Amino acid sequence: MTPSSPLQYIENPFPEPVTIRLYLKRDDLIHPQISGNKWRKLKYNLLAAREQGFTTLLTFGGAYSNHLYATGAAGQEFGFQTIGVVRGEELATRPRNAMLAACEHFGMRLHFVSRADYQRKETADFQDKLEVQFGPCYVLPEGGTNALAIRGTSEILPEIIAQLGYVPPYVCCPVGTGGTVTGLAQSASESTEILGFMSLKIPDSDSPSTWTQIRDYHFSGYAKTTPELLEFIRSFERNTSILLDQVYTGKMLYGIYDLARKGYFSAGATVVAVHTGGLQGRSAELDKS
Repeated sequence: MTPSSPLQYIENPFPEPVTIRLYLKRDDLIHPQISGNKWRKLKYNLLAAREQGFTTLLTFGGAYSNHLYATGAAGQEFGFQTIGVVRGEELATRPRNAMLAACEHFGMRLHFVSRADYQRKETADFQDKLEVQFGPCYVLPEGGTNALAIRGTSEILPEIIAQLGYVPPYVCCPVGTGGTVTGLAQSASESTEILGFMSLKIPDSDSPSTWTQIRDYHFSGYAKTTPELLEFIRSFERNTSILLDQVYTGKMLYGIYDLARKGYFSAGATVVAVHTGGLQGRSAELDKS
């Protein structure tokens, strides 16, 4: 249940040359549906659910949640019933978007709740009501990040080192709930700088001590884009034939490109970027010229 992913050297991927050696850890190739960091996060949770005798997974997400999609696909693949608690009770009577339709195709039961109730999703009272309604379930948090998820993502960097044959000075990943960057940081030595590219706006706060928080490439907020970002992604895809999403990996790679132009990385340095998947959320706008 632990497929590795290839490490690919990417030559001249950007709109103009930069003085780094870019490698892409292709976690997007781990599984057709449970791809990228979602596989890593779910792996040990699914093993724990099975060991504890659960037959149903319950988790939370918005209408465009990659995590709901991956959990539904994992349930179908490994024989679990799945329940998705979805933010926004008004969505129950609307036509399903492609993401939620896929969840139902995988067999996931969607339970729509008000936004106010959704804010209470981690409280004991709310989860007790869910258990009364649905019976015993193995509960996964929104986004899938917990201790077992981090155990899974902590395996990425040792794979990278084994594939490269040396310890890279820089490893980069997109940041949503923080499960992937935390796992990378846990397994990193002092000779590797872990850069986490924030995919959403966050308030000013102290930077984490174990990794570098890059806040300048969220493009105005979570899942928001600009014509500049979309054109950058199209250019990268033309140069490499590797698809990106505009929410996570596309923003990270734009940030790496811009930092390289500004001299952040030492000349000729190896920079490894983790492709965290998420292609089911890729915008149709990227296919327009």
